[in-house]
Amino acid sequence: MMGGFARPGRISKWALSGTAWVVYAFFYAPILLLVIFSFSDDRNVGRWGGFTLFWYDEFIGHTQLQNSLWVSIRVALLSTVISVVLGTLAALALERFRFRGRRVFDALLYLPIIIPDVTMAVMMLLFFSEGIRIAGLLLGLDLAKGFTTITISHIAFNISFVSIVVRARLSGMNEQLEEASLDLYADRWRSFRYVTLPQIAPGIAGGALLALTLSLDDVVVTQFASGPGSTTLPVFVFGMIRRGVTPLINAVSVIMLSASIALVIMSLVVQRLRTGESTSRPTRRRFRSSVQV
Repeated sequence: MMGGFARPGRISKWALSGTAWVVYAFFYAPILLLVIFSFSDDRNVGRWGGFTLFWYDEFIGHTQLQNSLWVSIRVALLSTVISVVLGTLAALALERFRFRGRRVFDALLYLPIIIPDVTMAVMMLLFFSEGIRIAGLLLGLDLAKGFTTITISHIAFNISFVSIVVRARLSGMNEQLEEASLDLYADRWRSFRYVTLPQIAPGIAGGALLALTLSLDDVVVTQFASGPGSTTLPVFVFGMIRRGVTPLINAVSVIMLSASIALVIMSLVVQRLRTGESTSRPTRRRFRSSVQV
């Protein structure tokens, strides 16, 4: 016994280590194969034909791929910013206030997470089709599905994920700090800016990262909400698979995977820097100066 816990025996230790390695291999072996065969000089995605960078050069020179990548980035950034603002406000409203219809609003907020993607896609398709038709009849506007409809669709399902992450952070927050700031004559805005916001910032960053990743990877909802000239990268790759699979798809997948890993690493670095900064300065002095009027 050590520290109240029993140490595993030799056989159990080897069994646990072996299980861990099997799980890691199950997770990361397909990723390793994807990276390796993205450099293959054979048009067959599952056959090695020698090392080459041709498919990455093909990606750089592919005009349609570059356009779809730019559409994906713009949609992801815009939908993430709006989703973070609305999701954070929704989390604050549900966690800090009591109002009529709160339970209904809470239940509706979980719907985009619970319902299947196909159902969400059909809902958005019907909503935009009817909205465009009504706008044409009443206002005489000639609208069509495109960048705006994709962005609205991504905001619709990203708000729920951001709200859940921020609410989890708010539930573990010490409310006495907010009460103390109000007792020290800080108004609501100063209390939120200097006390609440720094504490929920990791949750907001995590929600933003999750929303950005979901927006970049979405296929089903985007395909139903997109229009001519507004194809995102995942939808374009899905269309390429129908016409024939080449290592170009492997190269595109590796680039998307690298971007996702870079976002995760960036988030971890930012959280570590914020943690080091908060522990290096006296908490009490920072708190008193922040709520000072």
